[in-house]
Amino acid sequence: MPNDYISRRRFLKNAGAITIGFSLTTGCQLSGNEILSDDNSLPSSLAAQPQINAWLQVLEDGRILIFTGKMELGQGIRIAIAQVAAEELNTIPDMVEVHLAETDITPDEGYTAGSRSIESSAMSVRYASATAGEILIDRASEKLNVDRENLYLEDGSIKVKNENREISFNEVLEGKQIEDTVKIPLKLKLKKDHRWVGKPIQRKDIKNMVRGEHDFVQDLRFPGMVHARIVRPGGYDSKLLTYDEEGLKNNVEGVLKLVVNGSFLGVITQEEYQAVLAQMHLERNTTWSESRKLPLGKPLKEYLKSLPAEAVEVTDKGNVEFDDQSLKASYFRPYTMHGSMGPSCAVAFFDGDRLQVWTHTQGVYPLRRSMQELVDLPIEKIRVTGVPGSGCYGHNGADDAAADAALMAMAYPGKHVRLQWSRADEHGWEPYGSAMIMELEASLDSRGKINNWRYDLWSDTHSTRPGGNPGNLMPGWFLENPYKLGSGGYFGGASRNAVPYYDFPNIKIEGHFFRGPLRVSALRGLGACANIFAIECFMDELAEKAGIEPLEFRLMHLADQRAIDVVNKVKELTATEKPQENEGIGYAFSRYKNQASYCAMAARVKLDEKGKPQIKQMWGIIDSGEIINPDGLKNQTEGGMLQAASWMLKEQVQFDEEQISSLDWNGYPILRYEDAPEVEVMVIDRPDKPPLGAGEAALGPVSAAIANAIYKASGKRIRDLPVNSHII
Repeated sequence: MPNDYISRRRFLKNAGAITIGFSLTTGCQLSGNEILSDDNSLPSSLAAQPQINAWLQVLEDGRILIFTGKMELGQGIRIAIAQVAAEELNTIPDMVEVHLAETDITPDEGYTAGSRSIESSAMSVRYASATAGEILIDRASEKLNVDRENLYLEDGSIKVKNENREISFNEVLEGKQIEDTVKIPLKLKLKKDHRWVGKPIQRKDIKNMVRGEHDFVQDLRFPGMVHARIVRPGGYDSKLLTYDEEGLKNNVEGVLKLVVNGSFLGVITQEEYQAVLAQMHLERNTTWSESRKLPLGKPLKEYLKSLPAEAVEVTDKGNVEFDDQSLKASYFRPYTMHGSMGPSCAVAFFDGDRLQVWTHTQGVYPLRRSMQELVDLPIEKIRVTGVPGSGCYGHNGADDAAADAALMAMAYPGKHVRLQWSRADEHGWEPYGSAMIMELEASLDSRGKINNWRYDLWSDTHSTRPGGNPGNLMPGWFLENPYKLGSGGYFGGASRNAVPYYDFPNIKIEGHFFRGPLRVSALRGLGACANIFAIECFMDELAEKAGIEPLEFRLMHLADQRAIDVVNKVKELTATEKPQENEGIGYAFSRYKNQASYCAMAARVKLDEKGKPQIKQMWGIIDSGEIINPDGLKNQTEGGMLQAASWMLKEQVQFDEEQISSLDWNGYPILRYEDAPEVEVMVIDRPDKPPLGAGEAALGPVSAAIANAIYKASGKRIRDLPVNSHII
């Protein structure tokens, strides 16, 4: 039952699961082992929770139950984790079941963010599975009285080589729990013996999406479920003055309860459309106090630059000095939305004692910590179950919708309350990606190489995720005893990729941290997208000043061979392309966070008869180390390229003095199918290298590649986004 609160061990017992522990005795599996030595370290998630039973269980029928604290956001983490577990336990992926983020069930892995799912969670599962395989071989050796070198794992059993004998995992374990921790050194399956890792194993959830079958939190239905909507004020700090409860009940059928808590106003109805009608009635018949004015009257870039800002030194190396031959440029990115295809949604159930919430949050444990004070319940009486949502990379309205649903369920116990945001709710109240200003200056030596580099950036925070603070849940602002939004967050997101991945002798980078007028938080790539856009556009400007081809100019400043390889690959991939009249091809490179995936991009842009740029083709080269699922990596990269193209050409949050005005897809246009260019992605597989985060790697360089292509086609530099805000 959804409201049946069970312990983790009871859950596993009901699933027919047996805990697996660790043994580090020697032996071989298949043709040998790769040793993860003392020189390596455990992934952060595994180091924090090294117990095997936090990650892996064996079910009675031989299937493997895997626990991950990460959420499926469309990045394919579920199938990738199944592949690494199946590989190390020498079974087929269909015999691996992956349980996504759920408090009290899965490990606490914080947020699904920063392109860390493969690096941290999948590798934790790999190491847990590999060591579990070793203990199974050891146990089977004792039971069968066979040398472990003559045993191997296959599809839920341990088999004897060259004999018709085998024993199942459950027979080996005898129903006992073996509790131990993962330790280094440990043994991994040899790369040459891999059956599944590196293969394009299909995701099972794609079929459901294509067929429109239930797959997302928006699709959840429970018997007797009721529906809720929230009535929002005009601005962030408006207060509720009057509302029409009597008129609501007289004019809208099915109203079950009007929930009022300070300025938090919501309605619960029997059917969903009744909730929509009730919300519309209340929006017309509710009054609010005036909110603080949003800035108008001067360009946003100029306004943001005028705000008080805290200076933060990012890096200072050498001695930066300029003469009158230096080159300067300024770049700007506006506020942008997540623009999730499915508006935020959650379901909550309160039985009078315990609360359960189903949500597409990207951090079930941080949300629970934030929610306990909001709903005034002990943390052990709150369960948060992660369910994929329809589209989001970053901190959108999911956590707020979960808080909305929880507050409504607490006010209406005994029923599952489904809380759905409208499109206007989503566009008007989600946390946006911060606007950013980037100013650069650089000079060249006699060989045309960069010898001095100065970079200044202005930005708001890039993370106000809940993280245990109820004030970072928007509904908390409006309660009778309101919570305040947390401090300005941390600056690290703004300075992500502000340090170029190039070899400059003298470099100085400084950040300027302001508090802007709009609510902001984590949006895919954080500050890296704007920083790489500015850096890679400026690299093209410097290449032109030096009289050197753009890719050759980049190669002159790169020392990392893997970086050189992706740049050479994109050069090779586009070598035969001949731009036509009014066309241009632009290039860009970056290494995400200067420690994750390497990515080189090219874009071909054509100007139509009105001078409007059309992206005709994009090429991407990505090196993410060892590839777990090449289809997943390509899909992530292609999606990032298209999202960046949309940001580049079209996207910008609009507002007037009172409120956000871009409340639908007309006010906030995105790239449409008819605008989508041909996209080609080539992946460089390095099975001897660790896997690297890839989900956000394409966004910055493709934006710059498009801008550089527009310059080649038009002779005009694009320094302020989006492109449609000015004429080429």
